Amino acid sequence: MIYSIKQELYKLVHRKISWIAALILFFLMLITGFALADESKKLILTLTFDSSDFIMFILVIVGATCFSMEFQNNTILTLLYKSSNKVYVYLSKYIVLFIYDVFLHLLALFYTICLRYTLFNYQVNWSELYLYHQPVWLNMLTALLIDLVTTMLIIAIVFLLSCLINSNAVVITASLLVTLMGQSISSDLMNGGKLVGIMKWNPFNMVDLTRQYANYSMYALTTQLNNQELLVGSLVYIFIFVIAGYLIFRRKRF
Repeated sequence: MIYSIKQELYKLVHRKISWIAALILFFLMLITGFALADESKKLILTLTFDSSDFIMFILVIVGATCFSMEFQNNTILTLLYKSSNKVYVYLSKYIVLFIYDVFLHLLALFYTICLRYTLFNYQVNWSELYLYHQPVWLNMLTALLIDLVTTMLIIAIVFLLSCLINSNAVVITASLLVTLMGQSISSDLMNGGKLVGIMKWNPFNMVDLTRQYANYSMYALTTQLNNQELLVGSLVYIFIFVIAGYLIFRRKRF
């Protein structure tokens, strides 16, 4: 398992897209800072210049290529040959992407602090109470941790789709549709009247976890779940999708 993780880390570190994405993240956050200059400065800091959405897109692209490209190039056979168990190959990819996810969030936190004291110079007291009667700095860290759960749910979906579909482009497109249209799909599913109590637990609803934390009054009306319920639902679906993805991967013929 450790050998497989080292292999995946080596490949991730030596992929240009991993570092280019980190630079793109900064410029997207910078553009957001200028675009939302008149909006709530505390909200901008809490959401680290809307980095959660950008990180999600980055992880979809990087995550999809982890499997799909290796399926297309048949390099997955080399990994399976060198590993004693298929589960090590599968989990090592997920663990490494989680490490990359943490790296991107910490990088976004660093970028936020730099932008706050340089280009934008927001006059915001970090100790000032904001969401949930908590200081701004705690809101920002909480949003970061919550978004780690949201993004790992997206990665679990990406892995599941990658094991079902060999085409890298199709996996990326489908994953982005889930990310961008998850709320609309969830709303359609919940229009079933008496079935709302059940359908509100659909996986598309869980994608709004980070957004709801930052804007509870707006998103709670749509999701019909509180933050804790969305968090638990996300964790459960992560487990389900990871297991389902592995079962498909184990039975896949190369």
